This record gives sequence, C-alpha cells and structure tokens, in this order.
Amino acid sequence: MPTPTLPSQPRRHRSPRLLTLFVALAVVLIVFAQRQAIYDWWRLRDYQVPANVAALADATAMTPKARHDFYVNHPQVEDKAAFNEHCPANGGEQTIVLGCYIPPQRGIYVYAVDDPQLKGVQEVTAAHEMLHSAYDRLGAKDRAHVDSLLQDFYDHQLHDQRIIDTLNSYKKTEPDDLLNEMHSIFGTEINELPKDLAQYYNQYFTDRGKVLGLAAQYQQAFTSRQAQITSYDTQLKVLKAQIDANQAALTNQSKDLDARRAQLNQLLASGNTTAYNAQVESFNTQINSYNALIGQTKSQIAEYNDIVNKRNAVAVETRNLSQELNSHLQTQSAN
Repeated sequence: MPTPTLPSQPRRHRSPRLLTLFVALAVVLIVFAQRQAIYDWWRLRDYQVPANVAALADATAMTPKARHDFYVNHPQVEDKAAFNEHCPANGGEQTIVLGCYIPPQRGIYVYAVDDPQLKGVQEVTAAHEMLHSAYDRLGAKDRAHVDSLLQDFYDHQLHDQRIIDTLNSYKKTEPDDLLNEMHSIFGTEINELPKDLAQYYNQYFTDRGKVLGLAAQYQQAFTSRQAQITSYDTQLKVLKAQIDANQAALTNQSKDLDARRAQLNQLLASGNTTAYNAQVESFNTQINSYNALIGQTKSQIAEYNDIVNKRNAVAVETRNLSQELNSHLQTQSAN
C-alpha cells in the first residue's frame, strides 16, 4: 500500500518589482556614501595639472592628500582682471595673502604677484586656500574636533599681534567663518602649535616649515620696512625735542643779548668806557655761544630733514608693495 504523501506547501516568491526597488535603493545609498569620491573623480578625470600650479604644491610641501584637495579645485594663478572676475570681493580675505576658494570644491584662484620682494605670497596663498577646501571636506565629527583645537589655541596660546588683529577683523566682517580662517591661517603662518594641532596639519604638509618660511619671507618685506619707519620716527622725535629746546634757548638768549647790547651802548654813550670795556669780553663770549647754538640747530634741522626724506622713501616703498597686493587698484596711465 503506498505511503500517503502530504500536500506540498506553496512557495513564496519575491516580487520582481520589490527586488528591483531594493537594488535601486542599495545603489542610491552607495552613490550617496561615495558622492564626494565620485565628484572628485569627475573633476580630476581629464585634469592636467598646470606647471605653475604643481610648482605651488611642490614649494609648500603638500602631501598627496593635500594635492588631491588642491587639484580637485582646478587652481589657477591669474592676473588682476581675471582674478577680480573670479574673486570680486578678494574672496573675503583680510590678510595680505590674496586668493579665494569657491565652495564646494569649485575653484581656487591665486592672484599673480611677480615682485621678487614679495616672493612667497603665491605659495602661501595656495596653501591657505587649499586648507579652506580641506576644512570644507571635514565631516561633522572631525570638524568639531578640529574646531576645538583651533579655539583652544586661539583662546590660550596665540600671542602674535598681527594675527590677532587679522582675526579681530574677521570677527567684525565674517564672524561665521572665523574658525575656517583660523584653520588656514594657523596652518600656514604659526610656527609653534600645540602637539595635537601640529600633528593634524601633518596630513597636509610633509614639511610645514617650508610654507612657514615662505610666509615669513614675504612678511619680512613689510616688517623690516615698518621697523625702519619706527626707528626713523624715534630719531625724529628726539631731534625735534632738541631743536625745539634749542630754538627756545635761542629766543631767550637773543632777548638777553639785545638787552646787554642796549646796556653797553648806553655805557658807551655816557662815556663810562671802563664799565663798557669790562663787559665787552663776556658779551662777545655770549654772542659766540649764541652763534654756536645756531650752527648746532641748523645741523640738527638738516639731519631732521634728511631723516624725513629717508622715512618717506621707505613709506613709499611700503605703500608700493601693498599696492602690488591689491588687485582692485587701477593702474594709472601716463599723461
């Protein structure tokens, strides 16, 4: 007798439409998770790094990661007209480093500064703007950590008055970007950083000392001249005090000489030659002293005027260098 069999249970079949939806959702999630990498690939797929851009990365010792963040922005070194077109407000920069970063990873532009006295400006600009791009790419957790390091350094260990003044300016004009600016400025212009912050920047520079040296190099063009101006101002202040004192003394001596001359003339007119002769020698000595003080004062005035000319020449040099860094100044045509 055959063994009875149980009726088979119906099998469940997945809907082809539901499976397709799952696959599509998985693809969307993968694309979303890798959207930055995909965007970077698209930006860099046919990009040929210009020689002058590669030179900026080399000069500042950018790591492969930094070069990636830099090149994905297709950096350009531009003359005044092109730079102003891409960076109409100087990119919001408040320092003498001229460049702008267009977020998110849509461009880095560096103002071409050719004056050899300002060598280093373009290189530091490139590193500064690369760090803006790098900051823009930080995830929320990493950015919060980096922000805490930046803020702690600013609050407790920053003593460079030039940078303090720059950041104070940002507080007024761009308060929402203050930490972003700290991120770029500290990385390119502060020599001594706390260990954790210094190690953080190691992912962007194989030798951060190179970009720091370049920053110090072009800043020296200004600091040395400002120091010379300050020295001249001190000398002028001392000389002016001496000249003013001498002129006051000459005024008093002149009045005294006039009074003594009148007295001597009176003695001579009255026939009192003995008294007259007794005072002539001291009167002549006083005149000689007066004339010597006039000569000394004239020399001091000549020295004062010479220092004024030297000071003004240095001030003009400083102004001209500043104008080299101002892409918005219009060149004056000769008449």
